[in-house]
Amino acid sequence: MTEWHLPETFHSTSGDVRWGSLGTPGRDPVVLLHGTPFSSYVWRGIARALARSHHVFVWDMPGYGASEKSADQDVSLAAQSRIFTELLAHWGLEEPSVVAHDFGGALSLRAHLLHGARYRVLALVDPVALAPWGSPFFRLVGAHSEVFEQLPPPLHRALVREYVGSASSPGLRPDVLDRLVRPWLDDLGQAAFYRQIAQADQRYTDEVQDRYGEIGIPTLVCWGEDDSWIPLAKGRELAARIPGAHFEPIAGAGHLVQEDAPAELTAALMAFLQRSP
Repeated sequence: MTEWHLPETFHSTSGDVRWGSLGTPGRDPVVLLHGTPFSSYVWRGIARALARSHHVFVWDMPGYGASEKSADQDVSLAAQSRIFTELLAHWGLEEPSVVAHDFGGALSLRAHLLHGARYRVLALVDPVALAPWGSPFFRLVGAHSEVFEQLPPPLHRALVREYVGSASSPGLRPDVLDRLVRPWLDDLGQAAFYRQIAQADQRYTDEVQDRYGEIGIPTLVCWGEDDSWIPLAKGRELAARIPGAHFEPIAGAGHLVQEDAPAELTAALMAFLQRSP
């Protein structure tokens, strides 16, 4: 289960995007969006489960995972939401179901509300969507990214492992943690890790959060009850802002619900996709 490969490439304005699909073409499409500092790898088990009945699309955002990482790269939420819209057109998906985690939630909301991306349904998993967001650590790194980029590799490795590990409530398996931090550990990855934090600006969610009442498609908001990154109350507030949204708390899970409670999250997503028109 630690193996994960994205065989396809999309040439975007922010660099090459690696992507892949699972399941039978022609079935109802589902697109999975990851957050930061993760990659599509966090969806591996759920993607394979959903592929039994859907055509599932996965991708790594520019600057993340297997996708291109380069100096002066635009990896902001503004760029990512635009690229997601371009990807939907590249895939020929006019109205897919969308499932989005963390920053992926923010860019899926921006693409829908600002760029006119159409979805059949939208499932948001612990998304970054409401101000204020960003931990003290996140803000510190964002203000001094050029300093952190120069950390000796062993210190950088320890920092990234501690940070990624804190997204899980029960704790990540060592092999999974290794796989999640691997893209950030070489020279390109170290610079990219701090670059994506430096470009994480709350104004990109401020631009859309007062428009959540305009969302008119079936929406599910799932939230890990033990999320220490974004409190459960934010999930309830978000669901209340979206007309008709269903709120689903998931016990025993932190921010990285896909790793902490994959069976529970898969069941919630499958039920949502099956009951939605």
